[in-house]
Amino acid sequence: MFKKIAIITVLVISSSTAFAAQPNGFYAGVDIGRTKIDDIPGRGTSAGAFAGYNVLPNVAIEAGYRRLASINYTFPGLIGEIDLNQASLSVVGTLPLSSGFSLLGRLGYSHVEAETKVAGNDLKESDSNGIIGLGVSYAFTPAISARLEFQKPSSDSQNVSVGLAYQF
Repeated sequence: MFKKIAIITVLVISSSTAFAAQPNGFYAGVDIGRTKIDDIPGRGTSAGAFAGYNVLPNVAIEAGYRRLASINYTFPGLIGEIDLNQASLSVVGTLPLSSGFSLLGRLGYSHVEAETKVAGNDLKESDSNGIIGLGVSYAFTPAISARLEFQKPSSDSQNVSVGLAYQF
């Protein structure tokens, strides 16, 4: 009797693990966070949206757009405002842990546009480089998950965000 229960338990656990590891296809989500820009005092609120496709059980291709920050700042004799927007394309890998938790890592391409308004002048600049990120996610259900992530979208900015994703 004990052997039958043990065999059934192993089969159920194995099948649920195999089911959980299958790619779910497309997903989309939104996030909100805070951005810090080097040499600019203060932090700005970020808001973004992302969409991805699971190409393997633990690997996805993800595109995103985020309003990184709108920060008012003062330097001696100058008052200004800087707006940052980011578009990105990344490979996102996940490492399942236990009880719905996963670690996630990001590596990809980021295009950041900055618009600065100082003393009545508008200056625009853009920068394209790599993006890296590290975070943790929690699956509430197979379709709905939350994530907390640290990203470095450019050489002089850092973003911490919390988001929700929906698997189609």
